[in-house]
Amino acid sequence: MEKVGKAIVKLRIPILILSVLLLIPAGIGYVKTKVNYDILYYLPGDIDTMKGQDILMDEFNKGAYATVVVKGMDAKGIEKIEDKIENVEHVTDIISYNSMVGAEVPTEIIPSKYRSYFENQESGCTMFMIFFDDTTSSDGTMAAIQELRNIADGQCFISGMSAVVTDTKNITQQETIAYVVIAAVLTSIVLALFMDSFLVPVFFMLSIGMAIVYNLGSNVIMGEVSFLTKALAAVLQLGVTMDYSIFLWHSYKEQKSEYPDDHNKAMAVAIGNTITSVVGSSITTVAGFIALCFMTFTLGLDLGIVMAKGVVIGVIGCVTILPSMILTFDRALEKTMHKEIMPAKFDKLANFVVNHAWLPIIVFLVLLFPAIYGYNHTNVYYNLTDTFPESTACSQANKILEENFDMNSVYMILADTNMTAKDATKMLDELENVEGVSFALGYNSLAGTTIPDELIPDDLKDMLKGNKHQMIAIGSDYKLASDEINNQISTIDDQNSMVIGEAPCTKDLITITDKDFKTVSAVSIVAIFIIIFCVFKSVSLPIILVAAIEFAIFINMGLPYYLGTTLPFIASVVIGTIQLGATVDYAILMTTRYKKERNEGAGKKEAIATALSTSIPSIIVSALGFFAATFGVGAYSSVDMVASLCKLMSRGAIISMFVVIFVLPSFFVVFDKVIRYTSIGFGQKDKKEKAKNVAYASTDTYSK
Repeated sequence: MEKVGKAIVKLRIPILILSVLLLIPAGIGYVKTKVNYDILYYLPGDIDTMKGQDILMDEFNKGAYATVVVKGMDAKGIEKIEDKIENVEHVTDIISYNSMVGAEVPTEIIPSKYRSYFENQESGCTMFMIFFDDTTSSDGTMAAIQELRNIADGQCFISGMSAVVTDTKNITQQETIAYVVIAAVLTSIVLALFMDSFLVPVFFMLSIGMAIVYNLGSNVIMGEVSFLTKALAAVLQLGVTMDYSIFLWHSYKEQKSEYPDDHNKAMAVAIGNTITSVVGSSITTVAGFIALCFMTFTLGLDLGIVMAKGVVIGVIGCVTILPSMILTFDRALEKTMHKEIMPAKFDKLANFVVNHAWLPIIVFLVLLFPAIYGYNHTNVYYNLTDTFPESTACSQANKILEENFDMNSVYMILADTNMTAKDATKMLDELENVEGVSFALGYNSLAGTTIPDELIPDDLKDMLKGNKHQMIAIGSDYKLASDEINNQISTIDDQNSMVIGEAPCTKDLITITDKDFKTVSAVSIVAIFIIIFCVFKSVSLPIILVAAIEFAIFINMGLPYYLGTTLPFIASVVIGTIQLGATVDYAILMTTRYKKERNEGAGKKEAIATALSTSIPSIIVSALGFFAATFGVGAYSSVDMVASLCKLMSRGAIISMFVVIFVLPSFFVVFDKVIRYTSIGFGQKDKKEKAKNVAYASTDTYSK
């Protein structure tokens, strides 16, 4: 690897020039990469709710729909609003009291319940449904939603998935750049404090920043990414790849002491050492992200591919761009050197942990079962509106809809269009009798009643009846993602019809992500277990290391239960995998040194104490860097899905740090004999070992 290092050192100026030039196509790729703001889009395409969406589009030319509430307008004002809405581009149809009745139908022959479906005379609110000719998250639909809001600003409130998606776009576009700035600034502060140069964090941020731009720009080959991936990718990539830069810097300083008069030689050797160590370390992180690709809910695939790609690009940047920068600005770096505030070793703490290993073990046993209980009972939410502040437009619309029409959601049924009028009317009556259904509205709500078929507007017939299916709108009193509405949908659903819309999709989301959670956890644990097994050639070490980090995950994900916090559903699925992949490196770092000391003949306690003492500084800086990269974003973001993920990742890094510093070495003390006899390459020098352990215990210092 030193030959590779020499080549990079020799070509450092061309590498810097090329790295800057590559920012141009990467920037173009970033701009041209589409962003999908619809979370439900990532549900599998073979489930009935998604097939139904395709039927709605193909047969009725309707993609998205929304519920509109107009407040404080008289009948003439409502008619004008409806006329304006019909002329908005991408709006195909309106279902309202006026559109159902038509000018030719005498008001006195219309059942009074239909007026109550659409009008609340006490509050002066009018409700109607609108359909769009494109999908929920298309640019056309979102532009139409924004125009509809502008038509009667302050009086027109739009509820539904399209409105949620539009607000998602508006908020995340405003905040995404701030996420990156906050993460970069806070991480730089941590690095400047805990490293030995005020300038080196600048070059860390520049090299990692370039790798982030390359990663985000290369997403153009995927066509589009989710808004969550776009919002988190830069922050996550910064947090998980920063360790590699720190390792290169420390290795370079170490080699400069070996080659004080030849910094090029020192960097070449440092690059070789970094490649060897960082490639092995990054594999566990990549494995964690690849595990997300096994989710049926393909948002995991989206995030997993982008982040795995980002780690690989980050490794390449760390051993090419960063050393080129450091050598080019070597003099400036030396002028900004300062004394490190953190000691190079933590001998006293290491000695204490090793000689009192029973104490962390007791803490582990005391916390384990409460942590697992909290982990399994933490509440999650699936209603996407809940991820936004109450002040957002979609949240306000939902509130007004509930207050004025005792209704929380609207979804659709696609039934057989050739159903007889008698059967259709019977079906509608049965639907209205289902608990929690506020209305069931279809073509036969009017046809076959007191209204003659010929008086029903042709537009309404075309709107509700297709060649193979007829559309029935269902209003529900129950909130999205609640047990009540899910039971209601199960009651309504049968083999002869399809239930589609936001509520049924959310019901499927709950079922699918619950399964995905188990799959992703299993895949990530098995993958990292295999990697550790191959690295250390040990049966016991993978169990011990994974157990330690899983304990940290149980604490992290169990705390919300005891704190009374409800998490977004995606957090429960992905956080464990990300925390395992990103922080198991802390454990691998210490274990590598522990193995080295044992192979060199050190006694059990001496080897563990040396490994712990020398590893603590790197573990602390790494964990604090990851914490800084994510905590600030979690505190700033107004999108709870983003904020919760970042808060959990930042807290997870700190918890993993404490577990690796205190619990893992205690495991080594207890299971040292098991480790030696189940691992290849651990020295078994019993006599020397006994003598050294006796000496170590009596002096409580390192014997070297």
